[in-house]
This record gives sequence, structure tokens and C-alpha cells, in this order.
Amino acid sequence: MKRTFISLLTAFAMIQISAQEKSYFLSSPSLSPDGKTAYFAYDGDIWKADSNGGNASRITALDGEETNPRVSPDGKWLAFSSNQYGNYDVYVMPAEGGTIKQLTFHTGKDDMENWGWDSKTIYFTSNRNNNFGSFKTTIEGKTPQKLFNNYFNYTNGLAETPAGEFLFTSSSESANQAHRKRYKGENNPDILGYTPKNNSFRQYTNYEGKDFNPSVDKNGIIYFISDENNNEYNLYKIENGKKTALTQFDTSIKKPFVAANGSKVIFEKDYQLYIYDVTTKNTTPLNVSLNTNKTLEKEQSFSVENTVSYYDVSPDGKKMAFVSRGVLFVSDIEGKFIQQVSDGKERVMEVKWLKDNRTLLFSQTDKGYQNWFSITADGKGQLKQLTHDLRNNRSITLNSDLSKGVYLSGRDEVRLMDLSSFNSTTIVKDEIWAFQNSRPSFSPNNEYVLFSAKRNFELDIFIYNIKKGQTINLTNTGVSEEDPFWSPNCRYIYFTSDRTNPSYPLGMQKSNIYRMALDWFDEPYKSEKFDKLFTEEKKETKSTQTKDTKDKKEKEEEKEKEKKEEKEKEPVIKELKVNPENTLERIELVTDRYGYQDDPMVFADDKKEILFFNSNQDNGKRQLFKKVFTDFEPAKSEKVFDKAAYYITKNDKNLFALIEGSIYKMTLAALKPEKINIQYTFNKDLASEFTQMYHEAWTGVEENFYDEKFHGVNWKAKKEQYAKYLPYVNSRNDLRVLLNDLLGELNSSHIGFSSSGKEETRYLNYFTNETGIIFKKDDPYTVESIVRKSPAFRSGVDIKPGDQLISVNGKNIDSSENREAYFTSPKKQDELILTFSRGGKNITTKVHPISNTELKGLLYDDWIFNNRQRVNRLSNNRIAYSYMKNMSTDELDRFLLDMVEQENQKDAVILDLRYNTGGNVHDKVLNFLAQRPYLQWKYREGKMTAQPNFAPSGKPIVLLINEASLSDAEMTAAGFKALKLGKIIGQDTYRWIIFTSAKSLVDGSSYRLPAWGTYTLDGQNLEKTGVKPDIYVKNTFMDRLQDNDPQLERAIQEIVKDLKK
Repeated sequence: MKRTFISLLTAFAMIQISAQEKSYFLSSPSLSPDGKTAYFAYDGDIWKADSNGGNASRITALDGEETNPRVSPDGKWLAFSSNQYGNYDVYVMPAEGGTIKQLTFHTGKDDMENWGWDSKTIYFTSNRNNNFGSFKTTIEGKTPQKLFNNYFNYTNGLAETPAGEFLFTSSSESANQAHRKRYKGENNPDILGYTPKNNSFRQYTNYEGKDFNPSVDKNGIIYFISDENNNEYNLYKIENGKKTALTQFDTSIKKPFVAANGSKVIFEKDYQLYIYDVTTKNTTPLNVSLNTNKTLEKEQSFSVENTVSYYDVSPDGKKMAFVSRGVLFVSDIEGKFIQQVSDGKERVMEVKWLKDNRTLLFSQTDKGYQNWFSITADGKGQLKQLTHDLRNNRSITLNSDLSKGVYLSGRDEVRLMDLSSFNSTTIVKDEIWAFQNSRPSFSPNNEYVLFSAKRNFELDIFIYNIKKGQTINLTNTGVSEEDPFWSPNCRYIYFTSDRTNPSYPLGMQKSNIYRMALDWFDEPYKSEKFDKLFTEEKKETKSTQTKDTKDKKEKEEEKEKEKKEEKEKEPVIKELKVNPENTLERIELVTDRYGYQDDPMVFADDKKEILFFNSNQDNGKRQLFKKVFTDFEPAKSEKVFDKAAYYITKNDKNLFALIEGSIYKMTLAALKPEKINIQYTFNKDLASEFTQMYHEAWTGVEENFYDEKFHGVNWKAKKEQYAKYLPYVNSRNDLRVLLNDLLGELNSSHIGFSSSGKEETRYLNYFTNETGIIFKKDDPYTVESIVRKSPAFRSGVDIKPGDQLISVNGKNIDSSENREAYFTSPKKQDELILTFSRGGKNITTKVHPISNTELKGLLYDDWIFNNRQRVNRLSNNRIAYSYMKNMSTDELDRFLLDMVEQENQKDAVILDLRYNTGGNVHDKVLNFLAQRPYLQWKYREGKMTAQPNFAPSGKPIVLLINEASLSDAEMTAAGFKALKLGKIIGQDTYRWIIFTSAKSLVDGSSYRLPAWGTYTLDGQNLEKTGVKPDIYVKNTFMDRLQDNDPQLERAIQEIVKDLKK
């Protein structure tokens, strides 16, 4: 009892200490109508506290995350969003506690926004119909209504004024890009107002930067965020139509909310909550005490099974070293006896055995940068850091006698490391790039280093003579030659290429394996092989040796013979001969042309050379193939394994490969991969892992961001500014918020951090079975229309406008309930049985439901279809209309099909890139549009026909753009203007154009790297300027609401005018 009592006291003391610490990552705050109580989200739950500070109490404890608590104006009800069933829905409960009721049931993400002043209506933002839009429901949970028509009326942050006006913003910069600071451009968010009762619209702000997050009190005073004064988000108000700054913080605020009585405004700042007193105009922190459950510091168990990311086999063939989730391990060659070598606080990425079979050379992060370390393989020695670079050292390969290593460093260096002193020397400075590299290597005789460097965004293959210090570019083409690999006999370099098409920006679309002969080598002659059959061997003379002497001699001769045979298996490498002249003429294709092949790896076995490569040539699935090259025998491709293999290595008798996170072994004789089953678990805490990820992500941006001036931001200072909050990160969501805020400081497009973990897994998930039926807003069970090409549109499905739904799958509906609940289930249904009332009769029909994502695609298609109908009607079918949702290869195909179906039958072309979300097919689109007629031909007495068949540049072309045309759509618009292909009509583009890629982190999280800037021929950075139209026409919120399209109509008018000339 005494021991128990002491333990209880200790636990109590820990809680009290925790309560005295400042609490961080309190979010989405609000106030009670009288301003006396603050509500906020923390640690996945909703809490409340006195607005003057003090103890906070937890209100909710649902599975999942709760956010956006909002109290009704009468103070009786609390609404919030929760993802306890996988997606965010809206819930309501009595403000003083009680039963929680679910109000929305849709698969879409429903974010609680605000209450109506009647304390009965609830407004929320959802992505159920498009990217995001405004909806309303009631406290009783009736079927939600979409507030604004048109697919592209993107609205969010809606708040109702006491006069019944809707305040909102309409930009991704106030929605999923709210963390991006200092954006200036056409897609900036402004405070907008729409009054339904008189159908009137008002724009409250017109600043070129960001005004968003409106909140309104009972007097109609609007409080919101703006960065107008100092490029940081501060609190502003609009009173009597005048915009006034209320704070001047040098760090940004988030999510302001005013009490209904107008007395106080609460907001986030520096991951804490602050209260602005409207009367005194003073801001004070809201100091609250709450109990924190620091689960991230608790170690979790992880398995190495199927999670190996790198490995190496010791020179003696007895041991392996491998990496799993950034931790270094050593085992016997069978994977039975395993020892953890690194502590897991930093991320290990690569490992190599040194020739003593006891020392490991490995890369590990230090301050976010990969550096080289060494340690004894038994883990008992002292860890030694070999490099201390503020650049990433990576992709190391050792030479054949394990005396030297070659690796890449940073964006521009190839280095040699002496493996006795561990000193590194830079041998090449070139445009290497800091990621997406081919691995450097040594020639089999250790005379040369083989590496790749960029020329005009394409990879060339280089060799560097170590003794002479000379570099030779072996390829020097306008396309990429990737993944070079020496042949063991030093006669060839194998590589991957699409020899007729650049790899940038689409990537290598059709790759094959080629090899380059390093000189004009001759093939062996059969006659010489034949002559060897008759070469006489020296006859041994008789002797009078004893039997024992003879036996001993025979054994010695047998051993010598075995050694000789073993030695003969290895290629005899004399001085490596490289002829630098006409290297491209010595390239030959070595794999089949059907399918694609990549990742060449070549090994010797006796007199044979075995080429391994991955290919999709068998049923489109990436698998491991081989091709064996031997004298006088044709080589053919054969499948080795039904999965792709990476990083194949060889010792005397075996090959090893990394396949889907596991190490496989295969003998040279059989070449049948067999999995080495490694069963081992290890412990690691997420707190230290998250800290490591933070620093690595910062480092990746530091090394690769396209602008060396970081858009004028002190990137090192920002790292420290945000790193001080790492000790307070208490969940993966906190890390997401912190890292995205850090990245948002760059005012950059194409950047962000995404992460998910098993600790966030929701065990209950629901699916909305969409049918394509559009029901009436005010009569939510009566059919208004059917979406084209949807399940309900299909032939044989008997559903008509005016039908009233009365049952779903035999369950009678209650018209006072939310219709969504009848169409939502734990998994997708194969079919739905729907019964409708029509003219006094019941009609039953079946449909095959689709996902909400598919339905949104069809709604988008409907918008496109209506545009085409408008063009046909207003132009008398003389104009071809094509719309591209994005710049993907699928949409490129759609564009080309549009042209095939329409262009040669019409007199002009409209290409619509409004709201286009980018990709990388700009060059193909522009090349098609730039085609002009250059010749005519005809059959005898036939009709004269132009060449080429499609020549849009010989006709009027209009390109439509707007404020949401981004990324590759902006590249396309800039190219269209530079090539003078036609008129551009609409609004300035988004200014969202940096080409990007992604890098993964230790747990599978990833961050995007905007590494390649785009510039006009006169040097303008499109990320800063966007593309301006030749004719400026703006489509407003009201245009969309009323189904007007001034931009499209102006395009038609301009073409019709040109056709009359």
C-alpha cells in the first residue's frame, strides 16, 4: 500500500508539472457568444477554458480527430468536425455536455465553419461536389444544401452576417494554401459578400495579397486576416466599409474568431492562443493548463521484414549489413542472428563493408545532411564521423580491392575517398544535381570513374581517368543516358536510354538497354577455337617417384587446376582501352524493343556476361529479366523473377538483390532468387524520428530549391524559428502543421509535406455510393436531373425528373432525415435498389454506384460539355472547342482526340486551360498547335487535301486562361504567346509554376522540392509574373452563379471577327 501511495503521488506530481508548462499546437479556436469561454482543438479533442486563462477541460474523446469547435449564437449548442469514421463529418452536442449527434454522413471532407444567427443553421465547407464549396445543414441534421451553383464556384470560410449576407473567400490560397505567405497574384483571396434574399454581391477588399478568414459579430463588424502591412498575417477589421489593421505582429496569426457580442477576438499565433480585447485593443496570450499525454516519446516496435531499403554483403560472404526505417543492422548471411548497430536517432541510408570484414562505412544524417560514418560491425566500437559537410554525401561505390570509394556530394561534386585514411578529394565539379542521380562507379580495373552529369537537363555519361585527371563525355547527346554500368571485361558500358526523345519534362517514356563499345573491338573467330582443339599438350616424362609422392603431386596439381579454373572465370583485364572518337557510332541496342527496360546490371560467370534488367515486356508488369552474352551464341531475354529487382551485388558464387523490401539470394548456376527471411523487431520513438525528418526536409529544400536567394527569405533563420517548437510536437498532425508552415515561408508553389502513420489509422471507414442523381435543394428526395454518363444515366435505368425516392435497398426513407445516410455504407455496394414514387405508382430500378471522386469527375465533364454546346450554338458549329483539366498524358490524349474529331472540320480552335492544374505535356500541345499546312495532294479527280492532316496554326486559335490556370498550363500559355499562335483571353495566370519532384523521408512521408524554375526567353520568372492575357476578361462569382461565361463568349466573338477578315 505504501509503495502504491508513493506511485500515485509521483504520477500526480508529473501531471502538475505538465500543467505548468506552456501548451502548444492549440488550434481552430472560437469563443462563446459572451466571449467568456474559449473553445479549441488539442491532441485530437475539443477543449474549453475560461477566456482569461486557467484550467482547460476536455469536452470530446471520440476516435479520431475533432476540430473547428463553434458555439451557436444562443450559447446552447456546440458543433465541430470529426474524422472518427475516416472522413471529416459535422457533429453537434449541447454546449454544457450531453449526447453527440452526427449531422453529415458523406465521404467528402466536411469542415465546420460557422453557425447562422438563428442558432439552427450550420455552415460548412466540403469537397463533395468539387475541390471545395459551401454548404448548409440544420441542427436537426437535415440533408445538406449546396449554397452556390456552378462547378467552379470554389468558396470557403463562410460566415453569415446578422443581416443575412454570406461572407466568404474564393481561392485555394485561403483554403489548402493558407499556410503559403506573401502570395501576390490574380488568385489572391478577397473578402466577398453575397446576399441571397436580394441576389446581390459585394467585394469588400481588393488588395493584391491575401485577405481571408472572415468572422463577424452581432454588429456586422468583420474581423479577418490580411498580410497587407508587413507581409505577415495580422488581424484586421472592416467597419462601415473601411479596412483597418488591428495588430502588427512580426509572426503570423491564424484563424481569428470574434465572439458574437463583439467583445473579444481569439486567434492562433506561434502555436498558442491569443485574445484580442476589442475595447482596450490589447492582445494577451491565453494561458491554459491542460494535461498532456506525450505518446510520441514512448518507443514503438517496428519490424525489418519487407522494409529493407539498403544492404551489403561482407567480402568474406559470411555477413550482411542492412538498413530498415533508417536503422543499421548486421546479421549472418542467412539473416538468423541480428544485431542493431545504430541508435535510430538519425537516418542511415547506405552501408558498405570494408575489406577487413569488421568495419562498416555508412551514410547517416547530421543536422539533416547525409555524412559518412564508420563503426565496427559488432557495434562495440566507437562511432566515427568521417565527413562534416553541409551537403548531402551519397551514392557510394567501392572499387574492386576496396581501397577507394567514389560518391556524389551536393549538387555539383564527384569525390574519391581513400578507405585507409578516409580522406575525400573532389575529382569533378559539374552539374550533378542533388537528387535523381545515377550511381558513380569504378571501372573493373580501377583505372576510371564512371559517372553522369546534366547537359540541358539531360544526363550524359562521363568517365574520369584517375591517374591523368582527365574527363571524357562519352555520349554528349540531347537525350538522357542513365544508369551506366561497366561490363566486367571492360569492353562495354551498358545504359538506359530513349535515344530519340528527351527525358525532360515527361520523364523517359520508352527506355531500352544499350551498350557502348569503348573501342572498335573485334569478335572472336571460330577458326581459332577450332585450332585449339588440336593443340598438343606437353607429355610428362616417366619417373620413379613413390606412390605417396605421386599422390601428393596429383593433389597439388588438382589444386592448381582449380585455382586456374577459378581465375579463368574472372575476366582478364589488361590496360583498359578507351577510344574517345566517334563513341556514338559504337552504341548498339541489346534488349528487345517491345516494352521498356531499365536498371542494367552486368556480371561475369566463367566466359559469360549476364545482363540483368527490369522490364514490363511480359504482360506490362515490371519483372527481372536476364540476357546472357557468350561467344558464338545468340543472346535472348529470359525472365528471372516475377518481380523487379534493385541493387544486385555479387560475391564468388552468389548474387544478392533487393526486391520489394527484402533481400534475395541466387546462385550463379541457377539464377533463381530465394528470399532471405529476416525476422527481427526493433524499437524507435516517433519524437526523435519527427525531429530528424524536420531537419532532413529543411536540408533537402536548402540544397535543391530553385532560387538560391530563397525568394528573399532567410532560410537558415526560419529553420531555427520553427525548430524551437519541435519539443512540443505531440502528434503527426502537429508535425504536418509545423513543416507546412515552415515551407509556406518561402512563398513558393509546388511545395508541401505529407505524412500518414499507422497511429492515425481509422478502423471504421464509410463509403458514399454515388448514383449521379441530382435531387432538388428544397425537396431533397425528389429528382431534379441526372448527371450525364453517371450510373443513373445508363440505358435501362428508369429514373426521371420529378420522381420521389421512397426506399433504398428495401429500407423506407424518412424525409426528415439526411438523405446521405441512406447512400453511405462501410464499403462500396455492388448495386443499389432504388424505389421511387411516380404519378401514384412505385417504380423500382437498380444502379451500379460509383465513388464520389468519379462523380466529381462527371460533374466536371458536364461543365465541359455545356461549354462545347455554348460554343457550337454561338459559332454556328464553326469552332472546335477543347478543354484540358490538367497537362497529363491522359488529358493530352483527350486534347488530341478532340482535334482529330473536330479540328479538320472546323474553321477555328479554342483551347481552354482555365482551372487547369498542370502536368508536363506543354511541348506536345504546342507542337500540335503550331502545325501549319505546307502542301496539298489528291487522288485522280479527288478532292485536294492539305498536309499535314491537322494544321490548327493555319486557322484562328484562342487560348483561354484564368487566375486558376497553374503550373504547366502557364508554361503552355507562355509558349503560346512566344510562338504567336493566336490570342490569349481571360485573366492573369496563378503564378504557380516551378517544376517539382518529391523526396521521401524515413517513415515514408514525403516533401515536394520545387527545384526547376521556368523563365521566359527574356528572363522573366513565371512564378513571379504569371502569364498575362492579350485581352483581359474577368469571370466573377456572379457570372458563375448565373451561368454566364464572358471569357468564353469573348473568345467566340474574336474568332468570328477574324473569320470575317
